[in-house]
Formats: sequence, C-alpha cells, structure tokens
Amino acid sequence: MKVKLLVALFFLFLYSGYSQSEKLISGKITSENFTLQSVDVINKNTQKSTTTNDQGLFSIDSKLGDTLIFYKKDYFLKEIKLTINNFLNSLISVQLTKRAEELDEVIIKKAVAIDWKLDTNYEKIKRDELAADKAERRLKNTRIDDLTIDKGLDIARIGKTLFNLLVKERPTEKVIEVNFKEVALNICEEKFFTQTLQLKPSEIELFLQFCDADPRSKSVLKEVNVLSMMDFLMTKNKEFKKL
Repeated sequence: MKVKLLVALFFLFLYSGYSQSEKLISGKITSENFTLQSVDVINKNTQKSTTTNDQGLFSIDSKLGDTLIFYKKDYFLKEIKLTINNFLNSLISVQLTKRAEELDEVIIKKAVAIDWKLDTNYEKIKRDELAADKAERRLKNTRIDDLTIDKGLDIARIGKTLFNLLVKERPTEKVIEVNFKEVALNICEEKFFTQTLQLKPSEIELFLQFCDADPRSKSVLKEVNVLSMMDFLMTKNKEFKKL
C-alpha cells in the first residue's frame, strides 16, 4: 500500500512539475521512413515556433497539455497534445502523411477579338502622301530650274499626326487585389480552422472577414508566410471568440 502511495505521489510530483513550467522537448519528424527538413513546428498555446533541421530534428519549449502543430507544404497538417509520456521520452517521433498530387487546373481564356479596321489617322496620312505624289507629277514644266509643285505637302499636319500616334497614352496597368480569404484558405486547410481554431464550418467565412477588416492583414499578405499567417489567425481567433 505504501509503495503504491509513493508511486502515485511520484507521478503527481512529475505531473505538477511539467504542467507548471516549460521544458525543452525534442522530436524527429519523418514520412515514409524519410526524415523531413524545414517542417514548421508551432506551439499553439505559446505561439512559439521552430523548424526541423536537415535530419528532421527539432526542439521547442513546451509544458504538459500544450498542443504542437506540424506543417509542411504538400503534407497534411498534424497536431499533438503533449502528455507526460512525451516528456519522459528523450525524443518524440512524429510522422506526416504526404498529400496526393493534384493536376494543375487548366484555365482556357477567351481569345481577344482583333479589330482589323485601319486607323483613321493612318488613312489621313496615306491620303496626304497620294496627294503629294500627284502634285509632283503635275509640274509646271520639265525644266531643271523650275521644280515648283502645284500643291505642296502639308508636312506640319502629317508631323503632328505622327507625333500623336507615337505618344499615345500607355494603358494603365491594373493593380491586382489580393483576396485575404483566398490566400488564408490556400495556406491553411480546413482542419486548421475546425480543430486548431475550434471554429464551426459556418463560422469560417465570417471569421476571415473579421480578420480581413484588421489593417494588419495587409502586412501579412505582403509577405505570404505560413507561420505569420497562422500566428495572425490564432491571435484574431482569441478576439473573435470574445465577440
């Protein structure tokens, strides 16, 4: 009886120690027996983060009950809630599942219609050139000392027309607006919203509109980064839950 009591007190002491203070926990991430480099490891509770090295190893400060999120592009998101066993082991093992490759969507754009009608300014120039050519043929006489043309070519008008053609205002480049909702859904899968952020599927769109209304969302979009996006969404989720 005393032995059982001592064992119970020992584990209670361990539990109390790990749950109150942060400890450095280490692990190794693999997929199909291959180590994974550059996996983002995020402590959901403290929002601390790190990445795995070339051997798939990581270390991060955590305490008992914290949830670790593991993210890598082309792999399914994974979460682990830390238990006492994770702290007793020197190295925790995490396996990620690779997503099935999807064919890129082929977008067929409508061909732009081309207007083959001649430009009116161009027609005017051609008419002036023809008139000048006729005028040159109607010389007053064929003597070398008299080459006066009956009707001179209007050089000023042609020059002005050519100038207008050359300095036509360039079309203004359209600024493509980046949609925060689309970027967030592209970076984070639905599991992140429903399980990590504890949102109902019907709340996701409203939540993203709430995030988009924050001016800081524009800064997140300037440099699209998985960690900064998740960090921003988790911060806004706390505010959203208070509404």
